[in-house]
Amino acid sequence: QVQLVESGGGLVQAGGSLRLSCAASGDSFSAYDMAWFRQAPGKEREFVARISRSGSTDYVDSVQGRFTISRDNSKNTVYLQMNSLKPEDTAIYSCAASTRWTTRWIRDYDYWGQGTQVTVSS
Repeated sequence: QVQLVESGGGLVQAGGSLRLSCAASGDSFSAYDMAWFRQAPGKEREFVARISRSGSTDYVDSVQGRFTISRDNSKNTVYLQMNSLKPEDTAIYSCAASTRWTTRWIRDYDYWGQGTQVTVSS
């Protein structure tokens, strides 16, 4: 099993940047596919980005070119660098992990963090 703790959220003006971190405790972090999801008020949780255990990445179209997901297996941490932030990026961002083969589907992921709030002002 793995426990996930996010950090790095906050309030930022449109056009600004934030870097989210997700620290994992437990065994074999390198064996997990990792992902970021977000949930805005009144909306369903949606996929943002994914990084596989082999390092391949995938992004939802709305963040492509602005967000970068990365991982440091030596630190058991996955990151989400968010640039050129927009008000519509405002949401609670959560990281997720799975040892199974994953896609963008929420149910592929077995472990979830509590989330960190990102608020982008216009």
